[in-house]
Amino acid sequence: MLTLAAQTLRHRKGGFTATFIALAVGVAVLMACALLVESAWHYRGQAQRYAKAVAVVADRDLTVSTELFGETEHTTVTLPERGGVPASLADRLAAVPGVERAVGDRSLAVTATSAPDVPVTGHGWASAALAPYRTVEGGPPRSDGEIAVDARLLAGTGLGPGDSTEIITGGASRTYRISGVVEAGDAGTPDAGTSGAGGSGGAVLFFTDAHAARLDPHRERFDAVGVLAAPDADRAALLAGVREAAGAAGATTYTGDDRGLAEQPEARTARDFVLQAGGAFGGYAAVIIAFAVAGTVGLSVRHRRRDLALLRAVAATPGQVRRMILGETGLLALLAAVAGVPLGLLATGWIRDELVTRGFAPGSFTVRGGLLSGAAVTVAMAAVALTSAWIAARRTTRIRPTEALGEAAVEPGPGSRARAVTGLVFLAGAVSLIGLTGATDGQTALGAAVGMLYTFVLAVALLAPWINRAAARFLGPVLQAVWGTSGHLAAANLRANARGTVAVLTALVLSVGLGGSVWFLQDNLRRQTVVQNRDGTLAQHALVSGTGLPGSATEEARRIPGVTAATGVRRTSVVVPGDLETRAVVAQGIDPRGADRTLDLRVRSGSLTGLAKDTVAVSSATADAAGWELGGTARLWLGDGTPVTLKVVALYERGFGFGDVTLHTGTLTGHTVTGLDDRILVRTGPDADAGTLEALNGLAARYPAASVVGTDTLTGELAQDLAVSGWLNKLLITVLAGYALLAAANTLIMAALARTRELSLLRLVGVTRGQVKRMVHAEQAGLLGVALAIGGTIAAVTLTSVVNAVAGQRVPYVPAAGWLGIVGGTVALALIATMLPVGRLLRTPPVQGIGIRE
Repeated sequence: MLTLAAQTLRHRKGGFTATFIALAVGVAVLMACALLVESAWHYRGQAQRYAKAVAVVADRDLTVSTELFGETEHTTVTLPERGGVPASLADRLAAVPGVERAVGDRSLAVTATSAPDVPVTGHGWASAALAPYRTVEGGPPRSDGEIAVDARLLAGTGLGPGDSTEIITGGASRTYRISGVVEAGDAGTPDAGTSGAGGSGGAVLFFTDAHAARLDPHRERFDAVGVLAAPDADRAALLAGVREAAGAAGATTYTGDDRGLAEQPEARTARDFVLQAGGAFGGYAAVIIAFAVAGTVGLSVRHRRRDLALLRAVAATPGQVRRMILGETGLLALLAAVAGVPLGLLATGWIRDELVTRGFAPGSFTVRGGLLSGAAVTVAMAAVALTSAWIAARRTTRIRPTEALGEAAVEPGPGSRARAVTGLVFLAGAVSLIGLTGATDGQTALGAAVGMLYTFVLAVALLAPWINRAAARFLGPVLQAVWGTSGHLAAANLRANARGTVAVLTALVLSVGLGGSVWFLQDNLRRQTVVQNRDGTLAQHALVSGTGLPGSATEEARRIPGVTAATGVRRTSVVVPGDLETRAVVAQGIDPRGADRTLDLRVRSGSLTGLAKDTVAVSSATADAAGWELGGTARLWLGDGTPVTLKVVALYERGFGFGDVTLHTGTLTGHTVTGLDDRILVRTGPDADAGTLEALNGLAARYPAASVVGTDTLTGELAQDLAVSGWLNKLLITVLAGYALLAAANTLIMAALARTRELSLLRLVGVTRGQVKRMVHAEQAGLLGVALAIGGTIAAVTLTSVVNAVAGQRVPYVPAAGWLGIVGGTVALALIATMLPVGRLLRTPPVQGIGIRE
């Protein structure tokens, strides 16, 4: 039967084209997802600055334990502000047997005015031994006024040893003499030289150790401690001792390739992001592809009932027919893998480049693997296709040979009682998920909403035969009134072929439901954030600086004539516990004096006047998720992992625009990387004049890289940032919706091409070509109307539920152009995918067409 299956594929290429396309594109999509996950799994960053260290001790993540349904769940969250380790830990590590030196490393946020576009970090000179760095000119810094700089930092500047340069750090610009030029060695760095001396594409500069400690806002802590082994050390015993000492201090020991995660905390963030995005998208894509492949394969088998029945009539056993169908599908799956896997590799490379360009991943992130992903995707796709083919072939292969031809000529009933009951169960489950979506928030609500969407679609797929029959009876009078006799024939066809159009209805509902819900969800979240930020910013001006502003700048702004209020804002993130998940949320630190005149967070209860170092204000959504109440306590972790317990003094509604947590700036002191404010919001009064703005500009001129902008500019920049961050979601949704539309087009074309005998028979009994076209138009109108109504309802329910849960908006924002695009695109696709094949069929003489096999 395998030989017969191969011959069938060779002689009926057109009949299997749709199945091949669905399988090949599905393989490409899943291959891209799987390869992204595999690459992220292998990714560990690049250990260049710590290349010589046998181990690096650092605190880069936070593990939180929660009780859920009697089980202890552990959630690990990457620290947003690079947690540090006690400086005393270096001495304890140095005392471990076999350790030659334990070098504490400080990472300082700095900017070189001579090369402002080159990312750079500052360090103490002792940490140069961890790379190791070699001095190519001059020597190490020996006083507070000297620095040794990376060769990359001087490229094209004409500077060298003995020259002076301006370095911005801690919100101030200082002049340093260049004592020497260094380059990173390539020992232990497989890809050294490809990313630059600083590692990860960034450069470094070195202060004296004492001066670096004075510049560090966390003087009592190191960013990390690198351990250098003695030449004769027992490596296993040394690492055991290091891990013991690190564990006692609550830190983590990184060895081997994992040293890159300590050097590049953003590598772990990117790794987790790509793992989650690839895994989640792969899961969603797998469900859609399973729908599409099952529908396409099933429809292909249904359209060959006469051929299969003839085989049964000439003594082919049910097992032989099933093996032939499975053989055809298996060969198609292998051919689809041959085409889809390379396409997935190309797509993954493009996605990787876009992720790096848009800042989702460091330049050191590379696409790795492929063999495991390709094999897994091929097996998974073949399993889905073979299962679908086996289910579709069961009815044809179970009938007796003497009944085969007659059975094949008659459309079967709508389905079994088990199918109807299962469909009703899924429908009830989807309805119940509406309540779950409304009772949760954040990613939990989003996950419940997506699950609700797919459950609704699965219920529609199971109940489609009955939906089609009911719709045909309901629409019959309407179709007849609009299209006359052709409408009557269309209604009769829809009733008779209720089961045959299941795949078409399911694909159309899926494309409309998915595009109309998940796509608009991204628009709603973006719009909500921008609107809240715009409406809640009462200040007219903002003093901003890419290198940070000290708290003293806020005091100076308040003293300018015409300024009624000035509020320093420090952006950060904090880790918040929840009943279902522990997550990092956006937070801000402010000086509450006069904040009510520069910010309107729309406080629902309490007041920001009570904001102090031991208190906190939180958004109502986060308070509900964490179980916090006004006047109660809130336990959370600051960005560097420091646990704090604060009293809740205010609940506000504008969490999207300003962050879910608002703290006193004093609470954040010593717990952010720079220790500086990101901006100062300035509100001027009626007595403000040109002199006020001139004074503000003069204040900005006293701070490096600072300027005065209108707050509407900040809102515009926020919108641009959201557009960049939403790019990946839009891309994923486009792929999912596009595949659903491809599946719809496939099934429509297959269904149309399978009607050669039917349309020829109608023409032989006197129906004109015009009447046939009008009949097909009427059928499509009925089918599209049902699909758009069901898909639109599912999209509306899903979108409304999740937007209400996440953003607190009962009526979601739906741009007219978006809905017109979805509805218009679906209608145009359905008409093109049907009328073009039907037009081709009508060009075949009816006498010839009646004899063409299915």
